[in-house]
Amino acid sequence: MFETKIHKRYLENTIENVQNPKTMSNITKLYQFLTAVILIICFIFTGFTSAGEPAAISLAGDWKITVSVNGTPSTNATLDVAPPDTITVNSEKYGKLPDFNPKAWAGWQKGAALTGVRAAECAVKGALDSTSLVVRETADNASITYEKGKDYEADLDWGSVGRLPDGRIKPGQPVFMNYKYTKARIDSVVLSTDGKIVLKHGEPHTATPEIPPLASGEKRLANIFISGPIKALAQDNLYPILETEYPEPPRQTPSIAEKTIPKTIKKLQSGEPLKILAWGDSVTTYQRWQKMFVEKLKVKFPKANITLVTEAWGGRNTGTYLAEPPGSVHNYKEKVLDQKPDLIVSEFVNDAGLKELQVEERYGKLLADFQSIGAEWIILSPHYVRPDWMGLKSQKDIDDDPRPYVTGLRLFSQKHNIALADASLRYGRLWRQGVPYLTLMENNINHPNVFGHSLFADSLIALFP
Repeated sequence: MFETKIHKRYLENTIENVQNPKTMSNITKLYQFLTAVILIICFIFTGFTSAGEPAAISLAGDWKITVSVNGTPSTNATLDVAPPDTITVNSEKYGKLPDFNPKAWAGWQKGAALTGVRAAECAVKGALDSTSLVVRETADNASITYEKGKDYEADLDWGSVGRLPDGRIKPGQPVFMNYKYTKARIDSVVLSTDGKIVLKHGEPHTATPEIPPLASGEKRLANIFISGPIKALAQDNLYPILETEYPEPPRQTPSIAEKTIPKTIKKLQSGEPLKILAWGDSVTTYQRWQKMFVEKLKVKFPKANITLVTEAWGGRNTGTYLAEPPGSVHNYKEKVLDQKPDLIVSEFVNDAGLKELQVEERYGKLLADFQSIGAEWIILSPHYVRPDWMGLKSQKDIDDDPRPYVTGLRLFSQKHNIALADASLRYGRLWRQGVPYLTLMENNINHPNVFGHSLFADSLIALFP
């Protein structure tokens, strides 16, 4: 099976008139054509990390699948999949309820998030059984049962509850809640060492269910994603394994890093002091991807003498930084430029609202500023976030990132010869590896777990020789 995708930054195109929307459209079409041609040529000569011919998986009932594997002899099985794991909670105490805020920016912020549906600092949308919520004065079922819309209000999609000022729930008063919620789960279809097709049951989790581990000699054929309170399996829940890992393109000579950040390469090779500034939003505050990246650099360049500095601001973007006045805790000049880094690596998923032309304008200013202090620059393209935030209807068949911001970054990096660590490409192929990408988000929205951060580090180190 030949796959027709490749890193767009590896296509040596000269991009002119980037601010012309018609030109940008033509460039995108050229990318798509050259991508298919180049990747086929590369794979003919180098091969890639295909999982071989994928298993054929089809629905055979609401909670039943059939699986077949070609071979000598061929193997077939019909497997029963367990329905979602629903948890019943009784008399869960809340010491006090905040006032319900219908104008809050997000549903989980409108009141107190129910414990069962929490995910990191947010909540899991749709996990709550909206018909199950009962709010009482005490744990006794005979106590006062409060009325929704009169005593309290709730965002039932996000599972948040708050008191109404004119209702019977007093400020600071404890309440007790009954409700039901559903956990997500990932099961694996596995070819056992004795040639049988079996189903491995995953461990349920509200936000980040993990894929069950394999025993020695077993082969994973597919994952089945039980994505919360579904009533039956659908094709969207079936993830046949199409590749075992991200298909790294052939190395270029010279490498992307040697062409775009030569001063950094020289210092890494010689052991001269190198100051790296990781600049970003809440994702960067976790101090994960940048530390992973530095450790990979030290392995690749044993003489490396690296100082890592992080400047990050949760919930903000590059525009927010540029607007901060002198003396601010996150003033752009003082906290970014005045650091005098040798290399800046920027990560701003919160810039994802920018259009292509806005990327050229905003990032063009940043580039001029960085060049004025002699700093080199690597841009990280963003990870995937909640599908509905990206205009996606599925977590499958999503190789191409639909966000104009990502297109803008690719065009900008090509035009200005800036290194782009295109992590978006890696996230876009996770479904091929049997991974529903949202299960990597600790807050079920946009904060990747450790593995998610490792994809950033992988995309960064791939730039280097």
